[in-house]
Amino acid sequence: MLNVGFDNEKYLQEQKEAILERVKQTDGKLYLECGGKLLYDYHASRVLPGFDPNVKMKVFQSIRDQIDVIVCIYAEDIERRKMRSDFGITYDTDVFKMIDDFATWNLHVNKVVVTRYSGQVSANQFINRLKRRGITVYIHKSTAGYPTDVDTIVSDEGYGANPYIETDKPVVLVTGPGPGSGKLGTCLSQFYHDYKMGKKSGYAKFETFPIWNLPLNHPVNLAYEAATIDI
Repeated sequence: MLNVGFDNEKYLQEQKEAILERVKQTDGKLYLECGGKLLYDYHASRVLPGFDPNVKMKVFQSIRDQIDVIVCIYAEDIERRKMRSDFGITYDTDVFKMIDDFATWNLHVNKVVVTRYSGQVSANQFINRLKRRGITVYIHKSTAGYPTDVDTIVSDEGYGANPYIETDKPVVLVTGPGPGSGKLGTCLSQFYHDYKMGKKSGYAKFETFPIWNLPLNHPVNLAYEAATIDI
């Protein structure tokens, strides 16, 4: 008899239900920051035998009519041509790849945030390329007072200085080509604007590992630690 190492269908259903339940706890807006890879997650498949490398995207595809997508990229990563080691492409190229990949899963991406922008030449060229494709681009500069001056950060001079990103759907998927892209900062900025408008929004981080409701020394979490020992 074949043993199931990972039940992708159960994962899909339970994640879908958990996301929609989180939405119910808000005034109708959940910002879902996505850590790790949404597609081609071969790291997770190494840790969890039977894990479908694309099952996370399948979760979002199953509720695609309730999702807006925001892609974030750090301006300095564009300037220094930071590379993705798995695909061998730069982060700015990966943003266009993400837009195309999402489209194949019937998820439309038309909002990109360039974070911690300070007039970088390469970032300006990237912004123009996005606009030629009909993508709406938002510019977020470095947040005043960050990370210690909370009174300034949580004010109109801090998060409030960023333009508000209009979204229509209850779930706002916030993702990027890699760590440090500004995903959390974008969510907090949106939170600030929503709060000023009297809206109770929600936040959750969607990632595969570590699994917080399993013990630290559980075999799955140990396998995750072993698989990432080089980073």
